[in-house]
Amino acid sequence: MPQNDLKALRRMDFEYTLPYRTRWSDNDQYSHINNSIYYHLFDSIVNTYLIESCGQEPQKSPSIGLVVSSWCEFFAPLSFPDILDLCLCVKKLGKSSVTYEIGVFKQGSDSPAAVGGYTHVFVDSQSRQSTVMSPAVRRGLEALLVTVTGKL
Repeated sequence: MPQNDLKALRRMDFEYTLPYRTRWSDNDQYSHINNSIYYHLFDSIVNTYLIESCGQEPQKSPSIGLVVSSWCEFFAPLSFPDILDLCLCVKKLGKSSVTYEIGVFKQGSDSPAAVGGYTHVFVDSQSRQSTVMSPAVRRGLEALLVTVTGKL
């Protein structure tokens, strides 16, 4: 998606929101959230959703999602002590893979400070071979599935 389109995203374009209170250690030497922290935020919202809404148990589930690609576009700086809203949707859902999109919003703002995402491929937790995602995971992810024109 072109950067201008990503910058135009609003909270209503996402299906799930998780608040995040920034920490002093999130800041870098320039007094804004370090770029690497955004990937921690992405991991937090995706895995919170998978645990709470899809029945995933990271230490026990027979399949797990491995990240095979990731990206992030930055539009505005954030820093401690900002409170953020992490917003999640699913852009593409396959049999064994899912592509997420995450908007990072400063609380009170409807414009994203950053938008990014990644693709999970579900694999057997022991063999690490690609596998079809479980029905519970698929149902949970279908609830977040959106199209260019909105929710399916």
